[in-house]
Amino acid sequence: RWEERNEQMANEGLRILALAQKTTDDPETPPYEGLTLLALVGLYDPPRDDVQPAIEMCRGAGIEVVMITGDQPVTARSIGRAVGLVDRDDAPVVHGSDMKPPDALSDEERHERLHTRLFARATPRQKLDLIELHQRAGRIVAMTGDGVNDAPALKKADIGIAMGQRGTQVAQEAADMVLQDDAFSTIVAAVEEGRAIFRNIRQFVYYLMSCNISEVAVVGLATAVGTQLPILPLQILFLNLVTDVFPALALGVGEGDDSTMRRPPRNPSEPVLSRRHWIGIGGYGLVFSGAVLGALFWATEGLGLEGEAAVTVSFLTLAFAQLWHVFNMRQPESGVLVNEVTRNRYVWAAVGFCVLLLVGAVYLPGVAGVLEIQPPGADAWTIIALMSLVPLAVGQGVLLVRGYLRDSS
Repeated sequence: RWEERNEQMANEGLRILALAQKTTDDPETPPYEGLTLLALVGLYDPPRDDVQPAIEMCRGAGIEVVMITGDQPVTARSIGRAVGLVDRDDAPVVHGSDMKPPDALSDEERHERLHTRLFARATPRQKLDLIELHQRAGRIVAMTGDGVNDAPALKKADIGIAMGQRGTQVAQEAADMVLQDDAFSTIVAAVEEGRAIFRNIRQFVYYLMSCNISEVAVVGLATAVGTQLPILPLQILFLNLVTDVFPALALGVGEGDDSTMRRPPRNPSEPVLSRRHWIGIGGYGLVFSGAVLGALFWATEGLGLEGEAAVTVSFLTLAFAQLWHVFNMRQPESGVLVNEVTRNRYVWAAVGFCVLLLVGAVYLPGVAGVLEIQPPGADAWTIIALMSLVPLAVGQGVLLVRGYLRDSS
C-alpha cells in the first residue's frame, strides 16, 4: 500500500520523503535498522511558467536539454513531462545504479545515453561521467547546479552555471556564470544574446573586409587594364576613416532577429570568416570593381568627362555602393525589405549621416579641393546613382538564391 502511494505521489511530480521512528536506549544500535514507517511527505516544487517555452526554444536552436536529478525515476519522468522535456508517459529514465563510466559502455549503450533526456538518483561522480560522455561526442556541455556536490560537474563542464539566489558559495566559485534570478529561461536568453553578438562581429568584419578589398581590386584592375586611377589615395583614406566606419559600427550593435534561435549551433572551430565568407568578399570586390570601372568608362566615353570630373564619378560610385552594401549583410532566410539590417535604426542613421558627409565633401570647396573632386552634373549623378546600385542588386540576388536553396533543402 505504501509503495502504491509512493508511486501515486511521484506520478504527480511530488518529491517524497519517508518519515520513520525508532526508540532505543542502546547508543550502539544501528540507527537505520528496525524503523517504523510513519508517513510519506510530498513536496511540490512547481516548474516556472517560462521553462517549457525556453526548452522549446532550445529544441529549435539545436540545443539538447538533459535533466539530472536526485529524485526517484517516477518523479523525474513526471517533471520531465510537465516542462515538455519528454512527451511520453513511459519515457526512459536512467537510474543512477545503471549508469556506467564512459569507458565501460558499449557502442549501443553510449548511443542510448547520449539520447536520454532524464537521469534519476544520480551521484556527483555519475554527473561527471555523463558530462565526459557528451564531451567525447564532440558536444559543448553547459551544466547547471546549486549545491556543493555540483561543484565538480560545474568545473568540468565547458560552461558551468550556478544559481545566484539559492546556490552555495562553492558552486558559484566553481561556475563560469552565475544566474542572478535562478531562471532557466535566462540561460536561453544568454545564448540568444551570444549568438547575436557573434553574428554582429561577423557582419562587422565581413562588411569592412568586402569594402576594403573592393578598393584594392578597383585600383588593381584599373592599373592592369591601363586606365586612369578611378580613386585617389586621399579619397581611399576618406572612405576608410569616414564612410566605412559608421555603417560597420551600426552593424555591430544590431539586436538580432527571430531566426537567431532557429538555427543550429555553429561549429566551435569555425572562424569568424569562413571559406564561404572569403569567397563572398572576393566576389564583391569584383562586382564593386566592375561597377566603378563601368561608371568611369561611362563618364569618360559617354559624357566626355576628364580628370577630376571623371574621378569624381568613380569615387562617388564606390562611396555610395559601399553604403548600399550594408543592406547585403542580412541573413539569406530573412526578407528583402524587412530584415535584421533594415530594422536596425542605427544603420539608417549611419547611412543618412554618411550621405551628408559625401554631399558635403562634394559641395564644400575646401574639402572638395583636398579630395580633388568637383560637383557633378545631372548626367553624372545619374551614372553614380545607377552604377552604385549594381553591388546591392547583385548581392540581393545572391541572397535570394541562397535563401531559396536553403528552404528547398
